[in-house]
Amino acid sequence: MRKLPVSVVIIAKNEERRLEDCLKSVSWANEIVVLDDMSTDKTVPLAKKYTDKVFQRAMDIEGRHRNYAYGLATQDWVLSLDADERVTPELAEEISRVCEANDDDNICYSIPIKTFIGDTWIQGAGHYPAPKTRLFRRGKFRYEEARIHPRSIYEGPCGRLHGDILHYSCRNLTEWFGKFNRETDLEAEKWILDGRKVSLANSLRKTFDRFFKNYFLKKGYKYGFLGFLMSYFHSFYQLLTYAKYREMKAAQNFEDKAK
Repeated sequence: MRKLPVSVVIIAKNEERRLEDCLKSVSWANEIVVLDDMSTDKTVPLAKKYTDKVFQRAMDIEGRHRNYAYGLATQDWVLSLDADERVTPELAEEISRVCEANDDDNICYSIPIKTFIGDTWIQGAGHYPAPKTRLFRRGKFRYEEARIHPRSIYEGPCGRLHGDILHYSCRNLTEWFGKFNRETDLEAEKWILDGRKVSLANSLRKTFDRFFKNYFLKKGYKYGFLGFLMSYFHSFYQLLTYAKYREMKAAQNFEDKAK
C-alpha cells in the first residue's frame, strides 16, 4: 500500500512488549507520532526505530494529554491509537478509500474495537463492536480535559468504518482486574472534581440497569461464563466507583473540618 496522508498518533507508557506490533500495523502512514509518558523501559528507543517523531510528556489529564499529542500531527487525517492496539489490513484499506474521496463531508469516523484478554476475544456484553471515534480531520476533533473516559468534541457528521482495531488489553484476568481497579479510582476522583452529588439509590439503579442491558440486550448470555463476568463488571463498575466516591468524600469532609 502506498503511503497515506495520515498521522498515526500513538500514546505509550512502558510498552516495549506491545509497541512494535502496533507500529508495524501502520507502516502505510505518511507520519507516525509517538507520545511517550516518561517510560522507564525500552519504549522510546524502540519507537525511534520506526519514526523520528517521538516525544515525551508526563500524562496529567488524559483528555489534555491526547489533545497535546494530536497537536503534533501534520497530515490531513489523524488516526488515534494506543500502543496495545493494531490496525487490521481491512481497516487500512478503508482508511485509504477515505483519504482518496473528494466528496467526503465527514469530520471523523468511528471504528469498531475488537478487545482481547490474552488470546480470548471479548465479544458480548457491549464489548464488540463498541465503536470509538478514532479517525478524524486534523484540527477538527478534540477531547474534553477529563482524567478518564473523556468525551469527544467535534462539529459535523461522523461516519462509520467497518474494519477493526485490535485491542490487546491485558494478558490475563488478573491484569484486567488491576486495570478495572485503577479506572474506578480515577472515575471516583472525577466525580469529586466535577462536584457531582451521587446517591446510593441512583448508583444501585445504574448497577442493575447496566447488568440487564449488557447481559440480555447486548447478548452477554451468548458467551457463557465470560459473557456473564463482563456483564457483571460493567455493572459493578458503577457500584465500586460509588463506594470509592463515598470514601473520598468522607476524607475530604474530614480535612475541611480540620482546617
